[in-house]
Amino acid sequence: MILIWLAALVVLLDHLTKNIVVAMMAEGQSIPIIPNIFHLTYILNPGAAFGMFAHNRTFFICVALLVLVIVWWFRKEILAEPLCVRAGTALFIGGAVGNLIDRAENGMVVDFFDFRIWPIFNVADIAICVGVGFIIWNLIQTEILKK
Repeated sequence: MILIWLAALVVLLDHLTKNIVVAMMAEGQSIPIIPNIFHLTYILNPGAAFGMFAHNRTFFICVALLVLVIVWWFRKEILAEPLCVRAGTALFIGGAVGNLIDRAENGMVVDFFDFRIWPIFNVADIAICVGVGFIIWNLIQTEILKK
C-alpha cells in the first residue's frame, strides 16, 4: 500500500510543480537560479526523453498504458521483490502517470528544470530515472552477490 502512496505522491508533486510553472511563467521563459548553471525554463516537450520522436502523442500514451498494464500483470512478482525494486517501480509508475496526464491533456509534457548542459526535464522524469536506477542497482547487487 505504501508503494501506491509513493506513486501517488510523485504524480501529485509532478502535477503541482507543472501547474506552478504554467501559472507563473510564459512558455520559453527562463529564470536563472544559479546563472549559467541552473535555470527554471518553461518548455513544452512534444517528444520523449531529449525530445526524441516528437509529436507522437498516441504512441506515447499507448506505451505508458502498456507499461501500466504490464506492471499490474506482474504486481505479485514485483511485490515479492526487495524494497529497492518495489520503490523503484512505484517511482517509475508515478513518473509515467505524471507525464501521461500531460500527454493526454495537451499532447506535450511540461518541462522546466534546466541545468544548461542537459535537456530540460521535470519531476516525473526524475522519478522515472531514479526508479529505473533503483531497479538496475538491485540487479547489479544481485548479480554481484551471486558470484
